[in-house]
Amino acid sequence: MGQRITVTVRPGASADVRIFDTNRSLTGMEIERYPDLAAAVGNEPTQVLARRLFGLGAQSVGVYSNVVTVEAPADRWSDMEPAMVDAIEHLFEYYGEEAGWSPAAREAMGVPVRAPKEVVPE
Repeated sequence: MGQRITVTVRPGASADVRIFDTNRSLTGMEIERYPDLAAAVGNEPTQVLARRLFGLGAQSVGVYSNVVTVEAPADRWSDMEPAMVDAIEHLFEYYGEEAGWSPAAREAMGVPVRAPKEVVPE
């Protein structure tokens, strides 16, 4: 882990949906759906990603293979889209201490740290 993910964005069928295509699969053969923050409990990559996207303003998140679908207020996409691309691209860089990509591990290697924004469900 630690490889950066490449992301391209396309609009969804409605103005409140964006589809983020990645260069690597994030799930197995099952669709991961997170209708709200409370559903994103756990430490699987898609759960971590969903929490980060909810922290940036997502209203729902779905992940299937290499596609992340996010619903959010249409009038906020100009601000949220770049931040969400960044969160997806850097998902594995901050996935955990064991992977060597935690902020502490990166600092020890002399790499500048930019901690991810993540919210935790109550």
